[in-house]
Amino acid sequence: MIGMKIGELARSTRTAVETIRYYEKIGLMPQVARTEGNYRSYGSNEAERLGFIRRARDLGFGIDQVRALLSLADERDRDCGEVDFIAKSNLLEVERKIAALQNLQQELSAVVRQCRAGKVADCRILKALGRPADWAD
Repeated sequence: MIGMKIGELARSTRTAVETIRYYEKIGLMPQVARTEGNYRSYGSNEAERLGFIRRARDLGFGIDQVRALLSLADERDRDCGEVDFIAKSNLLEVERKIAALQNLQQELSAVVRQCRAGKVADCRILKALGRPADWAD
């Protein structure tokens, strides 16, 4: 995996080219050397770093959290307490989102259960959503 162009890196990591460029722009990915033809040239280190970023993002870590995790990963002798703190904070946020989605599911299920078919004028779903004042009767 030495000397890959950005498209090859994108395909091998299942990451959009635009995303890779964005990660470079915000400093998550390093700026890499360019070939004589002015193409970016990525190696296995960049592929591994991008894989790390992708997995962290897939697990819901925010950009700032990923940046912190990358920084901590570079300090291999450091205590991992801060990594644990970041992961636990992310877990709490995921649990909060799940609870919010479960509440949304219950509310939407209740609205859908009210449906009796029939005409739109009598639609309980639309009534539950509330009719804007400017709708014609």
